[in-house]
Amino acid sequence: MCDDFTRAAEEEALARKGLSRREFAALGAAATIVACSGGDGQAHSAASLTERMVEVKTPDGACDAFFVHPAKGAHPGVVLWPDIAGLREAKKVMARRLAAAGYAVLVVNQYYRDARAPVMNTFAEFRTPEGQAKIGPMRAKLTSEAVTSDGKAFVAWLDTQAVVDKRRKIGTQGYCMGGPFTVRTAFAAPGRVGAAASFHGAGLVGDAPDSPVKLLGQTQASYLFAIARGDDARAPGDKDALRAAAATAGRPAEIEVYPAEHGWCVPDSPVYDQVQADRAWARLLALYSKL
Repeated sequence: MCDDFTRAAEEEALARKGLSRREFAALGAAATIVACSGGDGQAHSAASLTERMVEVKTPDGACDAFFVHPAKGAHPGVVLWPDIAGLREAKKVMARRLAAAGYAVLVVNQYYRDARAPVMNTFAEFRTPEGQAKIGPMRAKLTSEAVTSDGKAFVAWLDTQAVVDKRRKIGTQGYCMGGPFTVRTAFAAPGRVGAAASFHGAGLVGDAPDSPVKLLGQTQASYLFAIARGDDARAPGDKDALRAAAATAGRPAEIEVYPAEHGWCVPDSPVYDQVQADRAWARLLALYSKL
């Protein structure tokens, strides 16, 4: 969760880099692109990708989203849920990297009920008082019912696309607030979603009957839960609850606490850690290789 605890970790990370928040924000998308430009043995170059903004009809309206995929052939579909700052250039760059590895990636604007993307241009914008005031009411509308409904619509949309291989299962990945949304997507379309990955996800474990941890048994997905060390320090029992729930549900689950802070996978986050982000990325590709 992007709260005061994670804000303090961000300040420490920026201090180690010798940057103020203002200086970090000024780096903007350029830093993001550099951070994600490394190779992964990708099968497709950026020049061989096709991308466009699309609209996905949902019961609540039309969600604008970024869709990128290899220019030729049919590939497994992926629903990518952004972090709290939403669909922006950082998420597009991450999606292009995944598409270059052979996937048809739909990055959604989770705030479509209120505004078109980008709601925030960078994560740094969210950390301003104005940014948090703007996001608050939008975020409140993302109830478990709304996310589940959206997830079902996103999976259904992917299955209408010729570039999506319907013989393969669909994957879903999410960051921060998007982490638990991946479980809800797997719950919404159990027959189609075969893999779900949560990176420094918040709100995965709770007492409510529809808490993500309690939904694993109603899915058919394999899971990757990559947990930030600070999140684990505050809720050390969550990883054990996820392991127990996955075991009870008979769902394969890789659960690991990474030596990195909340937000470490996202290139425009102050705590971005390329070494640990690349480790997490490799585990994501291993998970998706079984789709």
